Amino acid sequence: MKRARYVSLFALFLLFTLLFAGCAKTQENEAETSEVSDEMDASGNYHLSASGEAIIDDASTRTPVASQDNARVFYEIFVGSFSDSNGDGIGDLRGIINRMDYLNDGDPASGQSLGIEGIWLTPIFKSPSYHKYDITDYYEVDPDFGTMDDLKELVDLCHERGVKVILDLPINHTGRLNEWFARFCNAHRTGDTTNEYYDFYSWFGPGESSGGLTTQQINGSSDYYECNFSGDMPELNFDNPAVRQAVLDVAAYYLDLGVDGFRFDAAKYIYFGDDQTSENFWFWYIHRLRNLKSDIYTVAEVWSSDGVTDIYYPAMNCFNFTTSQTTGLIAETAKKGNVNAFTSYVGNFISHVQKMNTKAMYVPFIANHDTDRAAGYLTVASNQMQMAANLYILCPGSPFIYYGEEIGMKGSRGSANTDANRRLAMVWGDDDTIADPEGTTYDPTKKVDASVADQLADGDSLLSYYKKLIMIRKANPEIARGDYAALPFENTKIGGFTSTQDGSTVAVIHNTTGSEVTVDLADVTDLSFTEITAVIGLEDASLEGTKLTIGSSTSVVLR
Repeated sequence: MKRARYVSLFALFLLFTLLFAGCAKTQENEAETSEVSDEMDASGNYHLSASGEAIIDDASTRTPVASQDNARVFYEIFVGSFSDSNGDGIGDLRGIINRMDYLNDGDPASGQSLGIEGIWLTPIFKSPSYHKYDITDYYEVDPDFGTMDDLKELVDLCHERGVKVILDLPINHTGRLNEWFARFCNAHRTGDTTNEYYDFYSWFGPGESSGGLTTQQINGSSDYYECNFSGDMPELNFDNPAVRQAVLDVAAYYLDLGVDGFRFDAAKYIYFGDDQTSENFWFWYIHRLRNLKSDIYTVAEVWSSDGVTDIYYPAMNCFNFTTSQTTGLIAETAKKGNVNAFTSYVGNFISHVQKMNTKAMYVPFIANHDTDRAAGYLTVASNQMQMAANLYILCPGSPFIYYGEEIGMKGSRGSANTDANRRLAMVWGDDDTIADPEGTTYDPTKKVDASVADQLADGDSLLSYYKKLIMIRKANPEIARGDYAALPFENTKIGGFTSTQDGSTVAVIHNTTGSEVTVDLADVTDLSFTEITAVIGLEDASLEGTKLTIGSSTSVVLR
């Protein structure tokens, strides 16, 4: 049946008896994931507590979802475009293993590697597409990318170097070639309503209104399945407890393998157009996963305004789209904008979401695989790219760098209107055989000014800048994990914040303008700062008593 909001208890009982049928691949996880019971409220929404009791939908009574040691700098890798280890032109897991010394060499003091603290891998599961968001089998690594042993080796290597690994897990939909969907379609063709897969996907009968949802007819049947993104991406029916168990088993399998967490694709579309019911699912799901791994890292793609992401924050952190992309606050501020508007926003945002979830974090980025690349609208020559990096990396929470951002790679949809142009091959400048993905039309001569190899040899390169910036963040842990307070500068575009952890306070001050500025810190804080511990940007800075002079396009850290 379609995703009904009301399901009879008798039907639930029948479905629970079928939970583990056809799930032979994940039986090793059943004992763990069955320890917590489920409850459903009068509207058909699932909630739970650690004891198995129902949690009502009042946010004030909900147990916050914790995040432990997850305020890290993450690096998003579009796997097929990063590094090719076998000469077929497609990026793979072995390619990432081979590039780990570039990403993190295990020595924080070496200054040789980028120094990232986490990796987000776009989907690695078996799939017919280059992007892998239409999954055929959740329990197989796509042959283009390698093997399960390669994944295990990568995870182990990352853990040896203090790097967390999260997988992109699309569960709103599967691919059409998924065995689950094949069994679902066959059940509808034969009219076998007793088949456990009959209600595995969201569907509608002939003449039945879909309520504005996109549907496509099941071959050989008069029924229709929901497919809001593409006919190749049928949507699962999360009113079915067997479906919930199936996607829980998938996540449990990879947590058992050693993966640290997940990025959840299209999180607001679990129940299309119904954010609160979608969040109810995620609240249930994340708590179940946290019973398996208490410090699991989870972040949701909820591509919406803050008013919508607010709905999801009681369940998990969300990427911040308000400050990202060409019109976001980070880009606007980096282009000689008013830093106070940015720091005030960040302070208010953190305060707001932590009222809903005491461990909530700000998760900033400037671009990802679904957006135009930042170097196309933030130029390196003008120092806009560098200042944007300062603003979001010298910030609390968990910033995400998109692969190639650190060397100023460009890529945009353009007139061809294809996301492949945003997912271009990394420019290593050595013998790597990585190629651009299928469908690419972007002019390769405009992709980047200098390769990784060129920039590694240049102490003044953008890559060297990112390495220094991440080292500054690590050297001042209060920035990532402390209590944030925006500094109330007036009559100036200079802005900043203080961050306090375990009684230790730092201040971060940014000057995005085109000229040197002097400010009196006594006007904005009673705290006494005695030294500048880091300067990064176009010019220098000095501190005389409470008077801070900071050059144009420059940021400082004070103690």
